[in-house]
Amino acid sequence: MDLEHTFVVPTGVEETWAHFQDLAALAECFPGATLTSADDESFAGSVKVKLGPIALVYNGSGTFVDKDDEAHSFQVDAKGKDKRGNGTAGAKVSLSMADAPGGATEVKVLTDLAITGKPAQFGRGVMQDVSDKLLGQFVACLEQRLSAEPEPASEPDPEPTPLADAAAAAPKQPSTPPRPAERLAAPAQDDSLDLGAAVIPVLLKGYWKQGLGGLLVLLVAWRVLRRR
Repeated sequence: MDLEHTFVVPTGVEETWAHFQDLAALAECFPGATLTSADDESFAGSVKVKLGPIALVYNGSGTFVDKDDEAHSFQVDAKGKDKRGNGTAGAKVSLSMADAPGGATEVKVLTDLAITGKPAQFGRGVMQDVSDKLLGQFVACLEQRLSAEPEPASEPDPEPTPLADAAAAAPKQPSTPPRPAERLAAPAQDDSLDLGAAVIPVLLKGYWKQGLGGLLVLLVAWRVLRRR
């Protein structure tokens, strides 16, 4: 299926293009993605996907089949496979950048997506809506990083004083051992891409009439059977 997206970031083309060369930084903005290796020609990594109670982990790689620094465009051929054999995913992605008003950059992304397995049960319309929502999260993260002001340079440490030297030389009191509850590590957060959370609102929005009609049919059938 073919998917098309266009978005604008508040930085110039050269700066935006340079940021897109840092694949590790881009992966951090995409939920569930982990980059394991990358160079000028290829990359490899994994994506964790949750579909309700089903957890999928796609391990895959991608290759830059065409890259033009002057035109600020590239094409990527990526392939992945669920480690449990529940499906495959392949994508041919074409990305291009152009100047936008106000010194911004317009980014166009064309994706030829091919998937098998459980996620393939959703049609193109649902996948387009879901990808729009996920891209919105990615763009918000990207804009935050591109718009972030550089951190101010740290000030040099002040010169030590005799009083500070005496305090440093004094024997330190043993710290109070932490309570048992404080020793417990905080539970690790699940950073998987929750496809179910993205799909359900889309399905409710697009198919609520069909669902309501089916519910009414079930209620009528239940009442008829109850009278017998």
